[in-house]
Amino acid sequence: MSADQESASLTSRVPTWLLGVGPVVLIGLMLGLFSLLNAPGITTPTDRVPEEALVVESTRLQPGAITLNVRNEGVDPVTVAQVNVSDFYAPFTQTTEEVAPLASSTITISYPWVAGDVYEVALVTSTGGKILTPIDGAVESTEQGASFFGLMALLGVYVGVIPIALGLLWMPFVRRSSFTWVRGLIAFTVGLLVYLAFDAALEGIELVQGNGAFGGPLVVILGALVAYLVLEGTEGFIHRRKRVTDSRVGTTVSPQTLALLIAIGIGLHNLGEGLAIGSAYAVGQLALGAFLVIGFAVHNTTEGLAIVTPLAAERPSLRRLGALGLIAGAPAILGAVIGATVYQPTLVAFLFGVGAGAVGQVAVKLLPLVKDATGRVLMPVTAGGILVGIGFMFATGLLVAA
Repeated sequence: MSADQESASLTSRVPTWLLGVGPVVLIGLMLGLFSLLNAPGITTPTDRVPEEALVVESTRLQPGAITLNVRNEGVDPVTVAQVNVSDFYAPFTQTTEEVAPLASSTITISYPWVAGDVYEVALVTSTGGKILTPIDGAVESTEQGASFFGLMALLGVYVGVIPIALGLLWMPFVRRSSFTWVRGLIAFTVGLLVYLAFDAALEGIELVQGNGAFGGPLVVILGALVAYLVLEGTEGFIHRRKRVTDSRVGTTVSPQTLALLIAIGIGLHNLGEGLAIGSAYAVGQLALGAFLVIGFAVHNTTEGLAIVTPLAAERPSLRRLGALGLIAGAPAILGAVIGATVYQPTLVAFLFGVGAGAVGQVAVKLLPLVKDATGRVLMPVTAGGILVGIGFMFATGLLVAA
């Protein structure tokens, strides 16, 4: 028996799980040995400047007090030694004197703030670093009781469920439209989704810009990849169960599946919108929250049109349309409640990435539906529809920015 044959025979007698675990154990032993020997590059230098990455997650104002919830997103513990409010040192208490990596703390500042005034809170660390938090127009924060969360749920209905339900009323118009009009409407839908994908991605990146403790903007990309792959897997599962092929458009995705994927993608995006509204109301920015509600309501009405357009040749039941509307709109309710309760920028950025990946995946799936007889996608009617969709969402998005 040759050496290679003897080695292969010996390997075949070793359990498969051991072959998989063995290299991992060896890597752990190697790292442990390096650490014991104080290998350069492995141990932490003692003369290194600490990295202080304390992030203010939420701000609440009560009479005579400002409460900040902070989290340490760095690798070193952080100690808040002093608090400065608009150039005046203020007494404060904190739940944890030293904030460990990834841990959180609540800092309560005694300060006689005046409603409507602008303040800047500076947390001064033990090393002299400053974490600045602006307060634009001080307003007493709303108490988070049952009525407050009921209001958040109602706002989610206003923003997500009602506008999309109104958009579903375009179904009769879509069903009576000619094939050319339907292609234009599908292209319009693609434009809507493209705008939503970029909008969600940019919102997420803005939230974590300059903070790389949890990967920074990479969490947005991660969320987008997760959503894209999950929806691709969901589509494959649905197709394998139904085994439907639509020969008219040359795609293996049925109109019902496309409508469902659009509803899921829009629902994930509306989750992010609900987070924005809930967090605005939670910190007392009531005027901003009202603008967001009005803007998102107008903004989201066309999302119902995006759901029903692939069903132009179908006769969906009211029950199916209602279910699609809830899938797309109800996440805004959940987002508003979460945003008002626990607002963590990195998590919210990840969810915005999820929304971007979801609507982007659906936009890709819609493109085969706008092909002409020669297989071309960008014809005058389709290119114009995409541009009109992007332009409409941009115009209504200005209401949100207000």
